[in-house]
Amino acid sequence: MGAVAVQVESFGELLRSWRQRRRVSQLDLAIEADVSARHISFLETGRARPSREMAMKLAEELEVPLRHRNRLLVSAGFAPVYPEREVRAPEMQVVRQALDKILAGHEPYPAVVVDATWNLVAANAAAAMFMEGVPAELLEEPVNVMRLSLHPQAMGGRLLNLAEVRAHLLHQLRRQAEASGNGQLAELHDELAAYTYPGADLNVAHVPGPADILVPLRIADGDRVLSMFTTIATFGTPLDVTVSELAIETFWPSDEETAAAFGR
Repeated sequence: MGAVAVQVESFGELLRSWRQRRRVSQLDLAIEADVSARHISFLETGRARPSREMAMKLAEELEVPLRHRNRLLVSAGFAPVYPEREVRAPEMQVVRQALDKILAGHEPYPAVVVDATWNLVAANAAAAMFMEGVPAELLEEPVNVMRLSLHPQAMGGRLLNLAEVRAHLLHQLRRQAEASGNGQLAELHDELAAYTYPGADLNVAHVPGPADILVPLRIADGDRVLSMFTTIATFGTPLDVTVSELAIETFWPSDEETAAAFGR
């Protein structure tokens, strides 16, 4: 039985890919890394091999996600340095405690924790409103928050400003996919972009007025309208792949009526 060939990623190809993704020239990267442009060229063509320190420095300058920094290191012949632990691992207790405090402290308003592909990691009790009336298949693990937001049988069917929110979320997903090199985000973008909403005009664009500050989520909730905006927070200076990919999305009332509704 013949041996199976394993294709090893080239450090030079990966470096060039991230440099081009960041729209940085060889000269600009060389200046930031304090090396010559010729050395960057040699690294990309394979005529030179980086030291472990140089590989990490270039990844830092290009703001390469930790997951892909490990891939760069492996392609250069070094062991990965950033661990990837499960959120439920004992070593992650301090992270779980921080998440629990943030989620509980944000009530009575919704808050969720998502991973790099917007899969739900944790949520507070108020976030249950996003699951109401949603088909069971959309709530199977892993539950995807972006899919819930735009699926016509989930929040997508309750958004009163669907065209506006849809355009914003699809743009956000596309930018994230390009910046992170995450193929799953690109696939998710294409899936969500293909959703159809009978009777809805997706070409309607809201022109911001002088009183507008943020794009709201205007959600039909029985005979009332809930208007909210969101903020997203991440952990500072992470050294774990999982922690680096966690994001906390908190929802805030845009008006007094929505605040009162959640307060009740």
